[in-house]
Amino acid sequence: MMRKTMWIAVVLGVATVCGFGMRAYAADEVQAGSTAPNFTLPSQEDKPISLSDYKGKWVVLYFYPKDQTTGCTIEAHNFQRDMSKYDSANAVVLGVSLDTVEGHKAWCAKDTFSFKLLADPDHKVVDAYGVPVKAMGPMKFANRETFLISPQGKVVKVWPKVDVQKHSEEVLAEIAAQKN
Repeated sequence: MMRKTMWIAVVLGVATVCGFGMRAYAADEVQAGSTAPNFTLPSQEDKPISLSDYKGKWVVLYFYPKDQTTGCTIEAHNFQRDMSKYDSANAVVLGVSLDTVEGHKAWCAKDTFSFKLLADPDHKVVDAYGVPVKAMGPMKFANRETFLISPQGKVVKVWPKVDVQKHSEEVLAEIAAQKN
């Protein structure tokens, strides 16, 4: 039994040192009811975008793992598909990942997204919102989470788990419910 335990410890130690597997870490997550932390990040146009720029509007602040991956592409296309509904609801969509401005530019050019994708490679905003970051070797990815921020700057809903196929509809339904 001692030998088996020792081998398990050795294997886990080697896996950790070599960077195999995924590890997650995060600060305390921002909760519904709290004031949304302000931020400024560059968009795909390499222009600074701040949360305070959207005072008086609903803000869908969604964090996603990686540009041009399957789940992230589905989620982004669904937000883009519903953009006229967000406009009608006085809402903006802001996507945030650890990718660079250049990565966002390439993805927006390829997939013609009109909403802002914000680059957070140093995970300042990811950390400010307490979104878990997963590491796979040297690569890091933000967890897929969404925060709905009211026109007054309060977080009214947090989705810690997201179904990319129907998330945009869930967010629009929540904005409608909050308005009533």
